[in-house]
Amino acid sequence: MKTWSEVAEIQPMASKIITNSIVKDRISHAYLIQGARGTGKEAIAVLIAKVLFCENLSGVNPCLDCNACKRIDSRNHPDVHWIEPEGQSIKIEQIRNLQKEFTYSGLESDQKVYMIKGAETLTANAANRILKFLEEPSQKTTAIMLTENSQSILPTIRSRCQNIDLQPLNALKFQEKLVESGLNEASAKLMSALTNNLDEAMEWSQDEWFAEARKLVVQLVETFTDNSNDVYLFIHNHWLQHFKERIKIDQGIDLLLLAFKDILYSHLDNEESLVFFQQDEQLERLSMYFSQEKLISILHGLLDAKRKLKQNVHPTLVMEQVTLQIER
Repeated sequence: MKTWSEVAEIQPMASKIITNSIVKDRISHAYLIQGARGTGKEAIAVLIAKVLFCENLSGVNPCLDCNACKRIDSRNHPDVHWIEPEGQSIKIEQIRNLQKEFTYSGLESDQKVYMIKGAETLTANAANRILKFLEEPSQKTTAIMLTENSQSILPTIRSRCQNIDLQPLNALKFQEKLVESGLNEASAKLMSALTNNLDEAMEWSQDEWFAEARKLVVQLVETFTDNSNDVYLFIHNHWLQHFKERIKIDQGIDLLLLAFKDILYSHLDNEESLVFFQQDEQLERLSMYFSQEKLISILHGLLDAKRKLKQNVHPTLVMEQVTLQIER
């Protein structure tokens, strides 16, 4: 999304709010943009920055071709500062460094912008430091915070920002875009259940790692049904060897959620909602093995496993615990 008209196609309300502010020359000193992955948070933040720095602004839209626009795209603009989580969180030292940077005059103008990705991961000390920053805004400073969960942000921070809530993308329209980009309908349906990001979906669809991940999910689900003691061996010898990083394990759990949801949909004769399995003998056999009550318990367990991963519980322990729950 490079223009506000493109933003309006996906996020009409956000586009209207921000462009009205641009027309009236009342861009806020601080924005808190909330939305799920792929809903356009970063693209909107970049557009705001370009509007502030563009050398050839045309109405509400930046020209996209000037030196300032190009450097913002490449994250090389000296007066646009990005803060992202280091590890699991944004730490106070990162905010201290940002504040120190802002004591200096802008290198090319008096305008400065800072963007905070994953603002919900601010540590308590870092959040309080940002709050002080927001309470004493410079006339030429704009803060843009991006988050998937604004409720995790201090209420005092939220109250000092203009809150922009992005709407979930339309799954059917996204599937149509994926099909237009070359995916078959089954793959488009699966990818739209995993991500709202077109580039990410296309990359995963062609990734050998992802193809192997899908196979391992099927194998793990099947291993639960054979009443053997092989499931723990499978977890350690295959699953954890493939899903090595925390983010990869989280993706694996997302795939397991889709697989077990499909088994539940099979119970409910809801074939249209299937995204992981096809309606065939394998799915019929799995639905005979797992009861509806058991499937609901498994889904709750998998969601709890995702929460534990975010809470920094060791990934191996998370997988062992969820495996034990499914086996019971």
